[in-house]
Amino acid sequence: MEPSRVLAALADLAPAGRDRVLDVGKGAPPPLWLDDPDRVPAGKQAQRLAALDQLHREERILRRGWAWLLGTTEVDGAARAIRLPLLYEPVRLEGSGGRLRGYRVAPAGDLEVTPLVQDRELAAVLESAPGIGAAAWLGTVGTNAWVETAASAAGFKPDRIVSSGAPGSRELLGWARAGLYVARDVATPGLRDTLRAWSARAGLEATALAEVYGAPVAAPLDADEVVRSPLPLNAAQSEVVRRVRRERIVVVSGPPGNGKSHAVVAAALDTVYRGGSVLVATQASHAAEVLAGLLGRFPGAEPVLFGDAERRDRFALSLSSGRPEGVAAKQLDARRGEIRAAADAVAQLERSIGAALDLERKAASMTVWEPLLAGLRAEAPRVFASDFPVPKARNLLDARFLREWRIRRLAGVGSDRLPALLDAVEADRAAATLAVNGGTDLSAVWPALLTADARLRETIGAAMRDAAAAAERWSKSARGSAAELGTALRAGRNRRREALAALDGPALVRALPLWVGTVADVEDLLPPVPGLFDLVILDEAAHIDQIRAAPVLARARRALVAGDPSQLRFVSFVADVDVAATLARHGLPDRIDVRRSSAYDVAVGAAPVTWLGEHYRCAPHLIAFAARRFYDGRLTLMTRTPEAERMDAIDVVRVPGATVHDGVNKAEVDTVVQLVRSSGTSSIGIVTPFRAQADAIESALLAEFTAEDIERLGLRSGTVHAFQGGEADTVIVSLGLVDGDTPARQRFAAEPNLFNVMTTRARRRLIVVTSLTSGTGLIADFLAHAEAPKSLKAEDPAPVPWAARLAAELVPTGREVHTGYRVGTWTVDLVVDGIGYVCEPHPSGNAAHLERQRALLRAGWTLREAFPARWNHDPVRAALDL
Repeated sequence: MEPSRVLAALADLAPAGRDRVLDVGKGAPPPLWLDDPDRVPAGKQAQRLAALDQLHREERILRRGWAWLLGTTEVDGAARAIRLPLLYEPVRLEGSGGRLRGYRVAPAGDLEVTPLVQDRELAAVLESAPGIGAAAWLGTVGTNAWVETAASAAGFKPDRIVSSGAPGSRELLGWARAGLYVARDVATPGLRDTLRAWSARAGLEATALAEVYGAPVAAPLDADEVVRSPLPLNAAQSEVVRRVRRERIVVVSGPPGNGKSHAVVAAALDTVYRGGSVLVATQASHAAEVLAGLLGRFPGAEPVLFGDAERRDRFALSLSSGRPEGVAAKQLDARRGEIRAAADAVAQLERSIGAALDLERKAASMTVWEPLLAGLRAEAPRVFASDFPVPKARNLLDARFLREWRIRRLAGVGSDRLPALLDAVEADRAAATLAVNGGTDLSAVWPALLTADARLRETIGAAMRDAAAAAERWSKSARGSAAELGTALRAGRNRRREALAALDGPALVRALPLWVGTVADVEDLLPPVPGLFDLVILDEAAHIDQIRAAPVLARARRALVAGDPSQLRFVSFVADVDVAATLARHGLPDRIDVRRSSAYDVAVGAAPVTWLGEHYRCAPHLIAFAARRFYDGRLTLMTRTPEAERMDAIDVVRVPGATVHDGVNKAEVDTVVQLVRSSGTSSIGIVTPFRAQADAIESALLAEFTAEDIERLGLRSGTVHAFQGGEADTVIVSLGLVDGDTPARQRFAAEPNLFNVMTTRARRRLIVVTSLTSGTGLIADFLAHAEAPKSLKAEDPAPVPWAARLAAELVPTGREVHTGYRVGTWTVDLVVDGIGYVCEPHPSGNAAHLERQRALLRAGWTLREAFPARWNHDPVRAALDL
């Protein structure tokens, strides 16, 4: 499929623009007018706004409007109430000595002219007014003229412009005054015209967009290619990095808590280290900041937060202050030498451990050879001599041109008998060695290996940081563009859009190779240059529709698409008839059905999926239901331990006799407030399927708790859709249903994707508040899971024989004993009172043994060796020691 044809079809299906919101106070608290734009005096309304700000901290719903249209005017032939800020910005309320002394208003995002001003050039000019967005601007001579110009550009003609007093007439007035208001469900701009412009651009054939909608061929993987990262990675995460190096489209999937973000960050850092540039695009601003924070935890390129991000100012200041000379090639070579040295240190320890494991393997085979040794010694006395050179004999057997006479001269037997004899000799020598030194004990080596691993990761991180700041990246054009970027990042949204479009894009992304923002920010702010970046990472792509993803994919040559189709998906309002007609008109297949297929879905049609199956976040009780019901048992729990499996992490609180009025279950609202009041945790999330129930819970929380209480409790609340991607230590779910509720309400609450998100937000404890006496279907199954007795029954593999013999001796002593205990994809041979014992070298080889040990130690296990040679295969002696 030609990318231009795809873009033209998406343009036909895209919304034309934002909804016209003319009254920002409708359905929300009225604006709070400020005498000082930077401070909110103490008062009931101020306290409520501060509490709302804390309760929805990730959503950033509080706005400061700087100039307003207020009153009534005719719109489309009807009188309409107007309460509209012409200039606004997201803000936070920060305590300044307690609620009795009020709050400080802190900017938390872009200063932006109302989207009703559709002339972007004029909007940029308006945002560039001298002193705009500062208290003094409200009283300057030109402010009234600014209000009149902005109002006219938005399609309104004020009857008067006032600068003092509280307007109360039924005229339409322009008012230069600061006021705080709540903005919910903020709409994003339409993309119809933008997509049409993209469809006419040259160079789309070499972009990720073309690959996603075309027919890419995945390159074969080189399984031996080493992946080194500052992050500890499991095998699947390392595969993601390898695929990103080699393939145009890479798709990654996995449930919550399975390391998608770590894989994304590792791939981004690796790409930059190899000289590339990366654009990370998310659905929500909070998700962008979370990923930027994760990137900031590991050495590498400093991310450019180019959209509506609170931490952007610090980065902008560093750019405007000028950049250093850059890291010289000599230093980069030195870093590579440090990596080789650190890798050699790890390899030396691995060889030492491998030698010990090989010795144990050979000694373990003595159970086979011991009855035969007397006869074998008589058959081949030379081979069993203490000075017989076993390595030389094996080399002779492996020689390309076998010299039978040389083998007979050395060993006294033919080449047909020598391999078995050598195995017997090695077993005999290994058993003797272990008998002398008391068996294999690697307790001092494993900590040394983990320390060496950490040192290697630190060294790699330092090399990545220097490579991202290499002098060769910083041309004269790049330095100029970086300085201009610093200025642009502090400008209003429309002004920044113009400034970024004027920069030398390729030189800038080479010098600053890692950019993070939302999909809306990408199209609204970044230059429309096909293939500007080497790699685009589309995060939570199942929640992103094709229309918003297309301009992001067009800006890069390759793509990493990460998502979970079992969580909440995007919502489309496009009619089926419009989709069918548009696809038929452009000759496109059903795969581009924008109503049903997300950006993740179309990527799955273009490339294989790497599944991240290891879960690292929740206790088994919290995640087991989702693992079984929504992921077909494909999760493996790295959090599994005997203690964790006994943990009852889900409480069901029954609320009898409740009723629902206007969509609100008041009894459950009251119960939720009581649970919060009695909670001792500092991270609480409250979630419900229904908007009316969420609003009622929010009102009850605001009436009960101050902003300071909400901050102390780490309290957040909202619908399931608001919690997509979020988590908390304790999550309280209000189902909001009652017996006999309408089928529509029951179906909505039990929709599998919604239910999956709702029940997987908790890190430690989930409390389900319900008025149902007996649910049905999915809800009934989950409540049964929550209240069922916890047990250690699981499908563990059969134990190794030596572990089974040890367990038989230990069980009568009253110890808690488990054999073949599954943890993630690994197996602990023997668990005694929570301590893991490794009873034989891993059957898949030393590399698997090392990886198992690393994974389990990182997961918090205490591991010890219990190889049978230490006790001469006597389980009674071993049990006494253990």
